[in-house]
Amino acid sequence: MFPPTSLRRRVTLGAIGAGAVTGALLCATAPTAAADAPARPANCTAGDVAGVAAGVAASLSTYLFTHPDVNGFYTGLQDRPKDQIRDDVQNYFNANPQEQADLENIRQPLVDIKQRCQWTPLAAEPGATP
Repeated sequence: MFPPTSLRRRVTLGAIGAGAVTGALLCATAPTAAADAPARPANCTAGDVAGVAAGVAASLSTYLFTHPDVNGFYTGLQDRPKDQIRDDVQNYFNANPQEQADLENIRQPLVDIKQRCQWTPLAAEPGATP
């Protein structure tokens, strides 16, 4: 289990990177050998994943445009090294727990489909764990 601070950072950065998550998830659904690939549960196709990711991205966009303080905070993080971002994100959400909860709720459909469809993160995915 991840410590709460690590989980919050991953959830938050995951919400912002919904497009990147979509790509990683789509790649994760491609079997390496068709004969060896186990059947996926219903509604776990690449199209299903793309639809969920599109909904999350649309919700996130709406949220950011209607919450200029959060939008400004994340915009200010662009082009900075990830190791410098972690503490700022943690401090921001410590001071703004409602925004953290809002972003976690927006991202929840991606978490749900990942769990339901039993995806495993790609080794190249940031923060991936076996």
